[in-house]
Amino acid sequence: MTTPVQPPTPTPTPTSPSAPASSGAVSELLRRLETLETEIRRLRRLGMGTLIFTAVMLGVAAALVVTAARHGMPGFVPSVVESKEFVLRDKNGRVRGAWGQDDEGAIRLVLQDYRNRTSIKLNLLDDGSSGLTFSDSTGSARLVMAVLPDETVNLVFADGRGITRTVLGLSPNGASTLVFADGGGTTRSGIGVDNRGRPMLTLGSMGAEAAPADSVAAARETVPKPARKPRRPAAQVP
Repeated sequence: MTTPVQPPTPTPTPTSPSAPASSGAVSELLRRLETLETEIRRLRRLGMGTLIFTAVMLGVAAALVVTAARHGMPGFVPSVVESKEFVLRDKNGRVRGAWGQDDEGAIRLVLQDYRNRTSIKLNLLDDGSSGLTFSDSTGSARLVMAVLPDETVNLVFADGRGITRTVLGLSPNGASTLVFADGGGTTRSGIGVDNRGRPMLTLGSMGAEAAPADSVAAARETVPKPARKPRRPAAQVP
């Protein structure tokens, strides 16, 4: 009796464990990439917002500075401004005035025209003398008002050449004088009242030349001295 031959039972092939592991790694990698892209987009939006905010704040600050410089703003304008010199310029950039201290220690306020010619000058010298000078269109001093350290007060008038022609003075002892000079600066006549209240009148050349009237020192030099009272001639015996 023949025994039937049974076919061999197929051996089951084991499933490779590397396939699901690779699929999981790819999924994790994709998930991380998506998270990274989301974070990058968020950072971009945040950076753009920060940039816009910074630009807006800079614009507001610039507008405040310009407004404060042109019109001033309460709370932003300092109550004290300090400087060694102030310069005034016109719309074309030309210097029209200056206020400061020179090398000799004098404080000066100078105003000039568009041709850079001094028209008004206010001086305060180191010795306490003060003066105000007015000049004509050529720059020559024509009028000087001065107060000297010894309390002498002078008002000096000059011609177009800068030569003193008229001086009105008040001395510290109370004497007041008004003198007149010719075109050469020589004093020719004067009237006044001395410190005792007596009138004074001087005619003719006094032999003194008036100094230029472009400084306070000129006013000092042009103060006339009180005229001496003429002596009465002695009576003749017949």
